[in-house]
Amino acid sequence: MSPVMVGTTNLPLPCIRRGKVRDVYAVGEDRLLLVASDRVSAFDVVMRELVPYKGAVLTQITAWWLRQFEREIAHHMITVDADEIVVQTPALRPFLPELRGRAMLCTRTEVFPIECVIRGYISGSAWKEYRAAGTLAGEALPAGLLESSPFPRPVFSPATKAESGHDENITVERMRGVVGAADAATLEALARRVYERGRDLAAARGIIIADTKFEFGRAPDGRILLIDEVMTPDSSRFWPADQYGPGRSQPSFDKQPLRDWLDAERRAGRWDGNAPPPTLPASVVAATSDRYLDAFRRITGTPLDTSELQ
Repeated sequence: MSPVMVGTTNLPLPCIRRGKVRDVYAVGEDRLLLVASDRVSAFDVVMRELVPYKGAVLTQITAWWLRQFEREIAHHMITVDADEIVVQTPALRPFLPELRGRAMLCTRTEVFPIECVIRGYISGSAWKEYRAAGTLAGEALPAGLLESSPFPRPVFSPATKAESGHDENITVERMRGVVGAADAATLEALARRVYERGRDLAAARGIIIADTKFEFGRAPDGRILLIDEVMTPDSSRFWPADQYGPGRSQPSFDKQPLRDWLDAERRAGRWDGNAPPPTLPASVVAATSDRYLDAFRRITGTPLDTSELQ
């Protein structure tokens, strides 16, 4: 059987926002329903094609991580059991098939407008700035780093949250100006703790978490909760440890097959990098789906249960 695939949802709840991947709904005044679609974006452009199982991978790997941390890190997840979600919100019963695996019922929080990025290795936008100026967000980094080098200590690298386009790397000092010094210190400490726990768990499974980003929100009772997605292939760089080597880019467990194909299309002059995107070959869609499923299996130690997603 073919998997149930979801592009855009239209649930009988107030829709708060639609992101590149997630649709967010209000459930009463104090809860949210996050639904991860099978949409996929690259280079800030959402593709027309859907990637099988992608939404379920993002939701279920987040839930797995939150369960690992829940004794020490407060989080917003209430349940990812679609049957339980429907029991609590009966109006969703007709939509049960598209909710299975991809929906998370959460505590609603006041979200801090900061991406809490932790970089264990230098890559991506950090490498691009460092190569040009020796800095990250305008602040000097140690000399002599190679692409994909580990930092002596993971770097806390906050960023502003962009509704569209790229987030902007900012200094911790600027972050303090946005959220206040006390909350900035708490967010950094929480982000470091989650990253270090995740890094160590992943290392035991042969995965390097090169960098990742977290979001936090303040609950009505004042607690700061870990929210949104956590160490997924969309929010992190996962590298296979047995193929790692500094001085070059690394293979990764995310949408690399998609990026590689789009890069080739741009170099050939068949796509200018803007919407609308080119039509993806079925082989690229399948390879991208396989990469997400492989990331889930390697991180959690078990394959994604797809029996209820058909």
